[in-house]
Amino acid sequence: MTQGALPLSIRGLHKSFGALVVAEDISFDVEENSALGIIGPNGAGKTTLFNLIAGAMSPGSGKINSFGKDIGSMDARRRCLGGIARSFQVPQPFSGMTAFENVLIAAAFGRGLNEHAARKFAIKAIDRTGLGGSSNRLAGSMTLLDRKRLELARALATGPRLLLLDEIAGGLTEAECRDLVSLIKEIRDQGMTIIWIEHVLHALLAVVDRVMVLDFGKIIAQGAPDEIMKDPQVAAVYLGPDSEELEMING
Repeated sequence: MTQGALPLSIRGLHKSFGALVVAEDISFDVEENSALGIIGPNGAGKTTLFNLIAGAMSPGSGKINSFGKDIGSMDARRRCLGGIARSFQVPQPFSGMTAFENVLIAAAFGRGLNEHAARKFAIKAIDRTGLGGSSNRLAGSMTLLDRKRLELARALATGPRLLLLDEIAGGLTEAECRDLVSLIKEIRDQGMTIIWIEHVLHALLAVVDRVMVLDFGKIIAQGAPDEIMKDPQVAAVYLGPDSEELEMING
């Protein structure tokens, strides 16, 4: 790892499926200890971008660097071992295992630890996400909020330096969303670099310090949250001219 290197630096990233272009000339940097929010309409290429960063998908062209290393040819496990972790929009635990067992597997295989060390890190991740009282529950029987917490715990158990959150607030009640936002703020304040895709804008804007907007695989705007939310192009493309959420955010 190069000293002072950025957690993520992307240049000229391109991906297509035949004639369908899902990422076109994507270039951006993410500073350490920062939180970047990514928004855009359905089909804009947001999750595709995460797949390219995390190694679930290979780019057609372009460069992906993380902490000074070119990771474009690495598989997902090597990227995870290198410090990149992600959560999924729909939680994907091993439903027949307990919450603790799920997190233990993440620590063992995502961090490359022996059983003793993996247990220590799993306990820490469980406690960090507020799941201590549910660690022995089967993942398939947990509430949606606790499954979202479990997604976070599994990601944190791999020891990431860059955390990718994909629609983690989706489907939650307002009270549950507030709890989750408080947890993500706490994780960020502890020094985690975060990239967060989200449609629940008030949750996202409570955490991030920069917003990037995608549409049809292209970056159409990026900057401070207040500036982006007042951008007419963003409102037209993403929120619509009569969006109640935009009115709520802008007061």
